[in-house]
Amino acid sequence: MRVARLESEIDFDGWRTAARALRAEGVRPEAVVWTVERELFDQGLFPPHEGEGKAFGVPAAFVELARTVILHRSPERFALLYRILHRLERQPRLLDNPADTDVAKARDMAKGVGRAIHKMHAFVRFRRVEDVAPETPREQYVAWFEPAHRVTEAAAPFFARRFANMNWSILTPDACVHWDRAMLTMSAGADPADAPSQDAQEEMWRTYYASIFNPARLNPAMMKQEMPKRYWRNLPEAALIPDLIEKAQSRTETMVAAQPAKPSERVLKAALKHARGSYGEGNLTNLEEVAAGIQVCRRCDLWRDATQGVPGLGPARAALMIVGEQPGDQEDLQGVPFVGPAGQLLDRAMAEAGAPRDRVFVTNAVKHFKHEPRGKRRLHKTPDRGEVQACRWWLDAERRLVRPKVILALGATAVQAVFGKALPIGKTRGQRQALEGGELALVSWHPSFMLRIPDRDAKDRAYAELVADLKQAWKLAD
Repeated sequence: MRVARLESEIDFDGWRTAARALRAEGVRPEAVVWTVERELFDQGLFPPHEGEGKAFGVPAAFVELARTVILHRSPERFALLYRILHRLERQPRLLDNPADTDVAKARDMAKGVGRAIHKMHAFVRFRRVEDVAPETPREQYVAWFEPAHRVTEAAAPFFARRFANMNWSILTPDACVHWDRAMLTMSAGADPADAPSQDAQEEMWRTYYASIFNPARLNPAMMKQEMPKRYWRNLPEAALIPDLIEKAQSRTETMVAAQPAKPSERVLKAALKHARGSYGEGNLTNLEEVAAGIQVCRRCDLWRDATQGVPGLGPARAALMIVGEQPGDQEDLQGVPFVGPAGQLLDRAMAEAGAPRDRVFVTNAVKHFKHEPRGKRRLHKTPDRGEVQACRWWLDAERRLVRPKVILALGATAVQAVFGKALPIGKTRGQRQALEGGELALVSWHPSFMLRIPDRDAKDRAYAELVADLKQAWKLAD
């Protein structure tokens, strides 16, 4: 029996070194015990074997999978990965078999880690530390979070980009990460008592959260799925949720009975002034003018039933542009692209692909929500060819101003708008194609397509392909 001792629970380099040595010696998986516990007088984490052993290589996909699975809390993850590594010697295409028990278990662990990173990005709440030392004049913010898996280090770069101008620390039971506006540093895990319990800004945040809570669209089951109760104790707004749910029905009835508010004449006049004369392409000089023009666009009839137009969102100059189909129900209400269920799935896929959304310009082929009423619900309808063609003028304006290197078209409608013709997504996804404007273009599945697939295996395959396409698009753009 061999004992492989690692430095920490996420010691990937240590696991990799030990696993290479064990496989080179031909040690079978059942003859290895993996541990992070150190014994007294230990001289090393893993005793070197005699001789060089047989050199071997493994697929890059396995290394990437192992880096992610190491972050899972399952105590069997080290043994599982070594078992797969050992089997790759005789089965070099093992990872291509999604039905294999070991591979399926490893991929499920990787998905769990990806979800944990996404939840950490979504549910960390910083609190201002009041008793900062006099020699530290800058504001300091601290957050406490308990991730489902050991993802603190993996999630940290997102916060460094998002809150680059803040001094902050995120404390977790596993590890703590600190940002001083220049460098990320790590320290040992902390206790909840080390984090501030509240700050002066939380009352303002609770007021904001209560004001944007829409009782007519309440779905408690979906809310708990997207915002699990295990995170509520660290969310200031969580204390409001039971009362908001209890009063949702009466508030909905009041909203339905109320007369619609008249649009602000001042805002409407300002939008018309911006858009007047802007139907000549040369008159549009920035994305703000594009957004204003979309609000008063009458190129097709979709504006009649939509709440508002939804322009693209992202940097004024972005190397990667992602084009979807059209706004959905939530996008139509909020005026922002990809914020509904499909948008949340896209965020998750982008995080797994390493494509930061704040550096990507996200837009749609059609800028108004096409739907048909069905009771209190508004059911999505696919835009027709004429509507896509009418709205392509706005997409072309965004492309001209943003100047992306790469455009990723999600779904058939986006493909029609970007390429000017229909293309079979299943056959063309992953293939680089040059556009007349000089950009490279790729196609992939729209996230809403995955939400409609009843078969779990097919859904997972489509999602994995979307992640792969996002990864390729970001690599080409970056």
